[in-house]
Amino acid sequence: MAQLPALEIPEDGKLAGNITHFARALRHAGLPIGPGSVLDAIRAVEAVGFSEREDFYWTLHACFVRRPEHRLVFAQVFRLYWRDPRYIEHMMAMMLPAVRGAQEDRRAAAAEKRAAEALLDGRQPDLPEHPQTPEEERIEIDAARTASREERLRGLDFEQMSAAEMAEAKRILARLSLPVRPIASRRTRADARGLLPDWRATFRGALRQGGEIRDFARRARRTRWPNLVVLCDISGSMSAYSRAVLHFLHAVSNTKGQGWARVHAFTFGTRLTNITRQLRARDVDAALAAAGAEARDWEGGTRIASSLRAFNRDWSRRVMANAVVILITDGLDRDDAGQLGPEIERLHLSARRLIWLNPLLRWDGFAPRAGGIRTMLPHVDSFRAGHNIAALEGLAQAISDPGDAGEKARLMAMLDPI
Repeated sequence: MAQLPALEIPEDGKLAGNITHFARALRHAGLPIGPGSVLDAIRAVEAVGFSEREDFYWTLHACFVRRPEHRLVFAQVFRLYWRDPRYIEHMMAMMLPAVRGAQEDRRAAAAEKRAAEALLDGRQPDLPEHPQTPEEERIEIDAARTASREERLRGLDFEQMSAAEMAEAKRILARLSLPVRPIASRRTRADARGLLPDWRATFRGALRQGGEIRDFARRARRTRWPNLVVLCDISGSMSAYSRAVLHFLHAVSNTKGQGWARVHAFTFGTRLTNITRQLRARDVDAALAAAGAEARDWEGGTRIASSLRAFNRDWSRRVMANAVVILITDGLDRDDAGQLGPEIERLHLSARRLIWLNPLLRWDGFAPRAGGIRTMLPHVDSFRAGHNIAALEGLAQAISDPGDAGEKARLMAMLDPI
């Protein structure tokens, strides 16, 4: 908890109402708080007292925080609501878009923007209005048959999105799922409705009945789930796409019921970095902040061959158990092309299925002219675009359909004439 000055207690305060509004802000920020928790918090504060700021903080913390991932959100909302005398101005300044290049001027702490949005509750900062002249005409547009805003975002390039559109796109990505079918194993288990006969169990049962076979034991094949391994390029040409993909990967890593045994995430630019542990955090802001601190080669150069060699040497045997591998890169490699071929071939042979997402595929006239793309293309099972939400939604089809090759066949036909 941040060290802040003591609270000034007015003589005619409305503490119960303030606690109620504070709980409402926490609910908007994502904490599951009901009326019972609010009543418990009011009674707890009445019993503990309101003299020490630490006591007041931990009393509300004990009543409203139920999971570890909720602590950051509670701390930020508490600081903005109870501690900062000018928290509205602070939040307004924090919500203003201030973008320079691919990064923001001021990076908010984990869960800070969510806390600000919950407290503002739809209020917008005061922006200077554009003065209208009498000559300006009012134009009315009939939008009855036009596409919705969400549908337009699905087809919009990540690199062309504004700050507000990127925030909305991240909320859409958080709702996406990537289900997978189980794998039929050679191992079997006892099952009364199974299709395979279990002769050993049948004969053992017959021995207990004096040699008479009264029933046939049956077995069924076991099923197991594959791993998902994502190798994401975070070089300068891929920064806008990699941030959106990591939001999507965080949602896949923390959503139950999709079938993946484990989800492993790696980033690479000039070196390979394992961010699997960082993405396990429930709060997406905290997860991506930890991943950014772990991967120190953001927006640097690209060394695909060296990164794949490090993965094949150090991590392949640990994570490639019937794994589906998603490689996200534009294929513009600065390493020696002779080293890239054996490494991508080894990765393909170790994977159950290798899917390559390349944002350059969004261009109509794209052709495999770069040396890295020409070297990697024959060793992937599916080659798809990865520049917008719709492309990420198509991953489910690429994973579930073994015959899906995306644009690989069309581009392979271009390799010989070049």
